[in-house]
Amino acid sequence: MTTEVLTRTEPLAHPAMAFLPYEPKSASAARELVQGKLGDWRLEHLADDAMLLVTELVSNAAKTGCLTTMRVTVARVTNPAGRAVRIAVRDGSRALPVLVAAANGEDESGRGLELVDRLSVMWGVEVDAWGKTVWADLAVERV
Repeated sequence: MTTEVLTRTEPLAHPAMAFLPYEPKSASAARELVQGKLGDWRLEHLADDAMLLVTELVSNAAKTGCLTTMRVTVARVTNPAGRAVRIAVRDGSRALPVLVAAANGEDESGRGLELVDRLSVMWGVEVDAWGKTVWADLAVERV
């Protein structure tokens, strides 16, 4: 699933980026990165949803088995839905994520992208020759 969405980065809201190892414990460093930028931007009201999103995206990237580092980015963007904070994780795998509903309430996995889909105003995947970036946008204004 390649989604091309017209977005632009807000010029005065400098994005943050970190290169992290493909390990589940990298989710903690990614949460710190995102939480720090949300504080800088005075968008602390997005923190709970942002922490869930970045944890899920990093956890999915850690499962790819890639051997170098993943790139985690948090940026302010304007997309067709309005102003948003974009959380993106780039990994070295070209395997596309699949949105599936968990079969029942007792399933311990399979809900990750469903959670991303529910929390974000929009999300997508960009694939290139070296891997993919999975991103999710949180609306800045509460709806």
